[in-house]
Amino acid sequence: MNSDSGMTGRGGKRRGTQHLTPAGVKILETASRLFYEQGIRAIGVEAIAEAAGVTKKTLYDRFGSKEDLILAYLRARDGLWRSTLVKHVNEQDGTPEHKLLATFGALRKWMRERNPRGCAFVNAYVELPEDHPGQEVAREQKAWLLAYLEDLATEAHAEDPEALGSQLLILHEGACIANSMRSVEQAAERAEQMAAVLIAKALSERPATP
Repeated sequence: MNSDSGMTGRGGKRRGTQHLTPAGVKILETASRLFYEQGIRAIGVEAIAEAAGVTKKTLYDRFGSKEDLILAYLRARDGLWRSTLVKHVNEQDGTPEHKLLATFGALRKWMRERNPRGCAFVNAYVELPEDHPGQEVAREQKAWLLAYLEDLATEAHAEDPEALGSQLLILHEGACIANSMRSVEQAAERAEQMAAVLIAKALSERPATP
C-alpha cells in the first residue's frame, strides 16, 4: 500500500503528498485492507486501531476522524493504481496501439493481486452518502482514467480519441465487475480482445496521412 494520502497527476506522479509517521502508515495500511475487504461502513475506528496495534487516540491524532481516514484510504489507493497502470504502460516497447491494449494487462495484474472484490472506488461510491467527499475522490479517479485512455488514443492517432477512450473505460469497468462477481471467466482477457477490435476499427477510420 502506498503510504501517502496524496493524489497523482495524469502522468502517474503524486501531488499534494502528506508525510505519515510509521504509526500513520500502519493505520492507513490496516484501514485500507479492512475497508476494502469488509466495507467502509462495516468497520469502525475501534477495529482499525486494534488491528493496527495502536490506540484510538493515536488514530485520531494522525487522521482526525474516520471520515478523513476514508479519504486517505481512497487517495492512497488511487495513487497506487495510477502509478501501477502508468508504469506498466510505459514499460511497453510497442506502438501507441499496443500501449492502449497494455492497460488491460495492467488491469489483469491489478485484479489478480489487489482487486478481488471489485473496484474500491465503485464500492465506496455506493457505500458513502451523496455529500461525502469520498464520492468526489471516486469520480476524480474515473475522470483521470478516462483522460489517460483518451491521451493514449490521441497518441495512436485514433479518429475520435474521446469516443475510443470512453469505450475502453467501459470495458475496464465491466471487466472489474464481471471478475468480482465471477460472472465471466477471464474477464480482463476477454475485455482486451474486444478492445483490440475497437482499437483496430478506430485506427482504420482515421484520415490517411498525405
